[in-house]
Amino acid sequence: MAVDHDIAALNSLITTTIDSCDGYERAAEEASAARFREMFRDCATERRQALADLQQTVRELGGTPNDDGSFAAGVHRRWLDLKESLAGDGGDKAVIEEVERGEDYIKEKYESALEDGELSPTAIEAIAVAYQSVRQGHDRMSQLKHAMEGHTA
Repeated sequence: MAVDHDIAALNSLITTTIDSCDGYERAAEEASAARFREMFRDCATERRQALADLQQTVRELGGTPNDDGSFAAGVHRRWLDLKESLAGDGGDKAVIEEVERGEDYIKEKYESALEDGELSPTAIEAIAVAYQSVRQGHDRMSQLKHAMEGHTA
């Protein structure tokens, strides 16, 4: 049934988006510069709004939205790498690099969902709206990472 496929696809993205929110919050805790802590918190807040919108779409389709991240999700593993990177004394630069890697993962996952020809227009629209947050977050972290190349934080 098409609606079941929509709900499953949206819930998969919801799980990854929860992991992303948690990762941004962890990055805010680990960053030493106040400007990065604030930026990561802002990104987490923005991503939580995209998450809430996806969850609402699942409800509208008659499903039960995921409300928990996945310990096995690849993005979650990326976020857990933060602490290990910091142990190498990479500072904020290491945090930003790990965040950007997580953003690469979530961006690819959203892009794959957008190419799913079996999703309904309702699901595609919800994914496209949330993807705007993902794309902006990815681009912001990528630009920041490249700006910091060659610098020590």
